[in-house]
Amino acid sequence: MDLLAHLWGMLPALPRTLIAFAVVLGPLVFVHELGHYLAARWRGVHVDAFSIGFGRPLFRRTDRHGTEWRLGWLPLGGYVKLHGQETPEDTTPEQRAAWRPGRTFHEKPVGSRAIVVAAGPVANFLLAILLFAGLFATVGQPVGTTGIGAVMEGSPAAHAGLQPGDEILALDGRRMTRFEQIQQYIQPRAGQTVEVRVARNGSELVLSAVPEPRAGAQGTVGVLGIQGGAARFERLDPASALAAGVLQTADVTWQTLTGVAQMIVGQRSAEELGGPIRIAEIAGQAASHGVVQLISLIALLSVGLGLLNLFPIPLLDGGHLLFYAAEAIRGRPLPPKAQEYGFRAGFALLVTLFVFVSWNDIVHGGIGRWVARLIG
Repeated sequence: MDLLAHLWGMLPALPRTLIAFAVVLGPLVFVHELGHYLAARWRGVHVDAFSIGFGRPLFRRTDRHGTEWRLGWLPLGGYVKLHGQETPEDTTPEQRAAWRPGRTFHEKPVGSRAIVVAAGPVANFLLAILLFAGLFATVGQPVGTTGIGAVMEGSPAAHAGLQPGDEILALDGRRMTRFEQIQQYIQPRAGQTVEVRVARNGSELVLSAVPEPRAGAQGTVGVLGIQGGAARFERLDPASALAAGVLQTADVTWQTLTGVAQMIVGQRSAEELGGPIRIAEIAGQAASHGVVQLISLIALLSVGLGLLNLFPIPLLDGGHLLFYAAEAIRGRPLPPKAQEYGFRAGFALLVTLFVFVSWNDIVHGGIGRWVARLIG
């Protein structure tokens, strides 16, 4: 491992970033499309092609089931081509003649089609659960701690008498078990006196602190001026690790949805949104810190990819599921015109979102900083 880390460090920054990006994105796309593929096989739908990447195939092979496996030169996604995915109205007589009776996607019941579509995002959530569980069973699960690692000079914490090594037990009588809970409690209490109970050298002390207001992305928040101590890790047995992986995936899912909602209502800046360029930069940074950080990033992005595909936007899996729900309620598919307008609107929205996050990546990421240094 030391040799691999040394060799990795010798690579220039750009190749390292590109390799890390491929290592991160490849499993996410493969698992997502594998979910669609396995569900299609289960529901009796033939799969014409399974592709990782877009563009001219660098590799292709047809298996004994008649599915062509491809590796495209542009590694920015992938797809599964389902047999007979088009409706009869959208195909030529020659295409219809080549269909395999009973194996086409469009003739399956709406429930089977929904299963095939939903299986991709579900596979991403399962991947996140397994990766988190694997980390908890091998490296260990971070154990909540309220220890103080550092106190900023001249901060409210310093004025209150807090010291590095103190463990915060309660705030205003409310028990604290994680450093995140302390932050969440302090942030909305700028300028208010907070009673802080701490453990120091085997005894308990009660101190008073007044969080100072500080402007941030979410508006004015209160801060104490402390940093948390080093995290502790405890290894879990396989069953406990799997349960913890489920809880961690659910927690990341909820935090992601909360963040999106805060951006929609203006409580958080949309500048936090990132696209492929930012993912590549973060992947390169994570890889430089080791395999554990890289696996953690893959798990986090897997949750994000699963959620993104479940958003009710036409062209995404969630948009298809929305159409299938309408079909199940109506007893027949939506009119072709309605679906066409929906897909057009979804395409326009996705293009706009892609342009926006790419602009964020360039302006606020490494490329933007490089340009700023060049101009400055």
